[in-house]
Amino acid sequence: MATASSPAETQPHSSAPGGPPELRRTLGFADLVLLNVVAVLNLNLVPVAAAGGFPSLGLWIVGLLFFFLPQGIAVAEFGARYPDEGGIYAWAKKCFGGFHGFLAGWCYWTNNVFYIPTLLFYLVGISVYVGGEEYLLLGEDPAFVLLFSLGLLWLFTALNIRGLVVGKWVNNLGGVCAVAATVMLVAVSVYVVRGRDAASAGLPAVSSLVPSFADWRTMSALSVICFGLVGLELGSVMGGEIKNPRRDVPRAALIGGVACAVLYLAATLALLLALPSAEISIIQGVLQAFQRMGAQAGLGWLLSPLALVLTLSIAGTAAAWMAGSARIPFVAGLDRYLPAALGRLHPRWDSPYVALLAHAVASSVFIAMSFLGAQVKEAYLTMLQLAVFIQLVPFLYLYAGLFRVAGTPGGHFRGKWMLLAAGAAGLVTTAAAMATSFVPAEAIESVWKFELKMIAGTTLFLGAAWALFLRATRRRG
Repeated sequence: MATASSPAETQPHSSAPGGPPELRRTLGFADLVLLNVVAVLNLNLVPVAAAGGFPSLGLWIVGLLFFFLPQGIAVAEFGARYPDEGGIYAWAKKCFGGFHGFLAGWCYWTNNVFYIPTLLFYLVGISVYVGGEEYLLLGEDPAFVLLFSLGLLWLFTALNIRGLVVGKWVNNLGGVCAVAATVMLVAVSVYVVRGRDAASAGLPAVSSLVPSFADWRTMSALSVICFGLVGLELGSVMGGEIKNPRRDVPRAALIGGVACAVLYLAATLALLLALPSAEISIIQGVLQAFQRMGAQAGLGWLLSPLALVLTLSIAGTAAAWMAGSARIPFVAGLDRYLPAALGRLHPRWDSPYVALLAHAVASSVFIAMSFLGAQVKEAYLTMLQLAVFIQLVPFLYLYAGLFRVAGTPGGHFRGKWMLLAAGAAGLVTTAAAMATSFVPAEAIESVWKFELKMIAGTTLFLGAAWALFLRATRRRG
């Protein structure tokens, strides 16, 4: 792929005869910053983490220092070294070879087969607040959630097929709304507690922020927190569509990363001040907290506007992850590890439309399957934890890759010790988060069913990666 920007940034690049198709470079610096925000700042994950109480704030700090900061360093380093389409897939391939690149890309993509449906479930649960109290029960109606989720999935697919020229504005709107929703939540929380003393306000002591590493239920939040901090690398997955990737990727990762860290901590604290952790709903927790605080402050009328803003932010998140993750099978199709048809571009809009359609079909199947024998809450949690494990596999390669490139020329950072420290911290935290993803949350009623689904799901998708790669290499001779 070409990596330099051209005067006609929004026009498709012409490739050499017989060469791979190339995409339009449409993403500027501001687009990347907002893409990082909308990809990382997912308020639907805050209630799941906050259910562990004030110690979850300590877990957020652990995740920020030992997972998110190393991630930002790795994205800046690899984004400057290898600014090609494919991002983490291409980075793992260059550092460790074809199979490891394919496995990293496969997990990055298939994770979104689960993750995007969880976003859609949450979007539906939030959107019913826009209509008022008489519509709230629809958020727990499996048939309504199923049909609404499928409709949204295919709407986002159509927008992404139209190309990033159109799709990036959905992402940008989502990023702005994600920040706005967080600021609204925090502002109302501050307004409610400002007249209280520390005891009645429920402000936590420093000692209460320290998580109990012996409490396996509390530690299950670590995997969700690390999952919530994934996303700075998403822009690099679309490296062939960024106007100036070498310059803009590191800067956008820094600005977006700092913003997301501050907003995540503020949103979690606001939620915990509003509600006892045992009463936090994993599907509608953010609006539940706002509803209670708004009633105390006489601002209940803001509930519907907040629901609308939050709905738009989750819509932007879902659209962004669909756009980014579809680039993985697109590049794998060009490499002939997956069917070559996945590497086709739309003849008019220059979007990887076959890869997008394949993603939409797979997610549709799993949306339907998730409701077999489960209520909305358990379906959400099971899909979320499975997505957590699969999503974190590529980050083992991301952090291990820092050991490969440390001290070699061509990267963003000159010194090797920062890269080595970031790699070590990221590897240990990622491994711990993957292990705790198998710990069922309190809301899971049947532990053995949860573990069976987790084991079956991970075995299926990791085994499929090995079988597909073996088949591809044999066909290639």
